[in-house]
Amino acid sequence: MAEGVEKQSTELETAPADYRFPTTNQTRHCFTRYIEYHRCIAAKGEGAPECQKFAEYYRSLCPGEWIERWNEQRENGTFPGPL
Repeated sequence: MAEGVEKQSTELETAPADYRFPTTNQTRHCFTRYIEYHRCIAAKGEGAPECQKFAEYYRSLCPGEWIERWNEQRENGTFPGPL
């Protein structure tokens, strides 16, 4: 490691249990948290601290490929969910 460079550590936690999603398949839970995050930032602004929990939740639940695809769809105006 280079001199003077500190190693950053990130603690990852999964989203808490949600009674709306009782089964082990978390696909819908992932999608809902993604939508909740984007609704929150639309209402409160980018970087709002209240929205960070939703970001952490969807990032821990959703595969990276899905997030990339959904971000592209949002940019293109073709996202299938209600934002």
